[in-house]
Amino acid sequence: MSQKHSFQAEVAQLLHLVTHSLYSNKEIFLRELVSNASDACDKLRFEALENNALYEDAPTLEVRVSFDTEARTLTIADNGIGMSQQEAIDHLGTIAKSGTREFMHKLSGDQKADAQLIGQFGVGFYSGFIVADRITVESRRAGLPPEQGVRWVSGGAGDFEVEALTLPQRGTRVILHLREDATEYLSSWKLKSIIAKYSDHISLPILMRKETWKEGEDNQPGQMVLTDEWEPVNQASALWTRPRKDVTPEQYQAFYQQISHDSEAPLAWAHNRVEGSTEYTQLLFIPAHAPMDLWNREKSAGVKLYVKRVFIMDEAEALMPVYLRFVKGVIDSADLPLNVSRELLQESRDVRAIREGSTKRVLSMLEDLAKLEKDEAASEEDKAKYGKFWSEFGAVLKEGLGEDFGNRDRIAKLLRFHSTQADAPTVSLADYKARMKEGQEAIYYITADTLAAAKNSPQLEVFRKKGIEVLLMADRVDEWALNYLTEFDGTPLQSVAKGAVDLGTLQDEAEKKATEEAAETFKPVLERLKASLKDKAEDVRVTSRLVDSPACLVATDGGMSTQLARMLKQAGQKVPDMKPVLEVNPAHALVKKLASSEHFDDLANILFDQALLAEGGLPEDPAAYVRRVNALLA
Repeated sequence: MSQKHSFQAEVAQLLHLVTHSLYSNKEIFLRELVSNASDACDKLRFEALENNALYEDAPTLEVRVSFDTEARTLTIADNGIGMSQQEAIDHLGTIAKSGTREFMHKLSGDQKADAQLIGQFGVGFYSGFIVADRITVESRRAGLPPEQGVRWVSGGAGDFEVEALTLPQRGTRVILHLREDATEYLSSWKLKSIIAKYSDHISLPILMRKETWKEGEDNQPGQMVLTDEWEPVNQASALWTRPRKDVTPEQYQAFYQQISHDSEAPLAWAHNRVEGSTEYTQLLFIPAHAPMDLWNREKSAGVKLYVKRVFIMDEAEALMPVYLRFVKGVIDSADLPLNVSRELLQESRDVRAIREGSTKRVLSMLEDLAKLEKDEAASEEDKAKYGKFWSEFGAVLKEGLGEDFGNRDRIAKLLRFHSTQADAPTVSLADYKARMKEGQEAIYYITADTLAAAKNSPQLEVFRKKGIEVLLMADRVDEWALNYLTEFDGTPLQSVAKGAVDLGTLQDEAEKKATEEAAETFKPVLERLKASLKDKAEDVRVTSRLVDSPACLVATDGGMSTQLARMLKQAGQKVPDMKPVLEVNPAHALVKKLASSEHFDDLANILFDQALLAEGGLPEDPAAYVRRVNALLA
């Protein structure tokens, strides 16, 4: 005889939340129910350590998933610990009252550390109502006689019914009576794909009935039919839980290709079990090439999160900083706090510890790759790996200069740049510093929109004349990132396009005196230039950096470069009012003609606009520039 019971207060609203708002996609219900079934088997395993009779006559633990197309039911069954009638009333009739949580409280020491349990919040079972309009649970607790089984039935409204049931086998069967709009789950292919996605690495075998092809009769088409034979549909062996010595490089590469859908092998990987106050396993990969959406900072992170081998999410941004979004892999932890849907991580000490540990592990991998560049014993293929990484992901790694203060020095050592010395494709800051000229007090660099613009910038002329190396930076992130890197190993970084050039002892006294004399002699022309360009230039002065060009634009010390201003405008951001400084070369023929030219204002504006063009910019009024040039040509 069945008994009717009421759910706890406000259960209707809570069930509505669970079934309509808690989960981002419907298929998650199968993950939850399979996880619950796995928990039930783990509970039996632990209790049987002290009472082996609980195994009865079925020592092999397993989960079975089956469906009935005609009855429109989907069943998830396990031969785990099962429930008594009172446990069914207590645990299935109360939202967020989890038998798993109670069970965890009973464990201690090594058992607790090893328990393969999940479901802290007790709402996973109710996710079945996402696809079912009625759920039937049939269960018998291990150790109880067959006649003490229980059947629990509910439509997910305000009440449920419970009745006694004779069950020869221990364990639990959850029978979902699917809604008409959920019949897609009455398919072996669909169920197997969901299990492969979410539960492939659960340590227990998940079984489904085999299918076979049946020929049609009387000219009827053939079809796939279910047999009475059961087969495992999950691997039941998580690669990352195995000792490193038992996993071959080929297996690591195959696993990477499985989780990343990448046909190419990774550049490097790291497999570690971290122990301490927070315990977790990490298997992280550095890909060989960048995805198309690498620059989308909102893209899903490449690290998949598992809790006790059960897939939780593949958007675990909280476990890896955004500037390492190219990293692929798996992090598996039993310590993480999850919200009730298991889809969003809550910030906590454990989360921070895992993120910091994983970040350091990735940087260590990159440092190891970088060391191979100069390792004479390494193969040519290995020597080229870091260069390949840098060409694909270097610009993204630079974001870490502004986002990860704690690891800034490590990131700085991993940076590579093009250089005016073309003896290598790229150079590190350490390499640059090692070959600085005697008396050189700064690491010089220039930023530009393109590498060609940087190489041909007139601002490099005096540095070429003196044989001083300058780093060429053409990534869009450079200007922003270098705001956070003002020195390297005690040596300041200085832009050749900001402020007055001071080469210190590299510029002899005769040169300095000549510049000062030219500035004094040219003073009347400078004053006229300042007047003509008062709306464009912050100042006009004689240059000490130009050799062959007539003029160039530089930013004031601490000011925003014209390149950064252009980038901000292109991004739709407000740019503060700012004017560059125009530096002119009084030795240039064009500049010499200024004083006597009847077209002084036109020449002044042309000088300014040409300096802007030389660094990749455009005149504010291109048509006016063209008119001035045409007038002079005519």
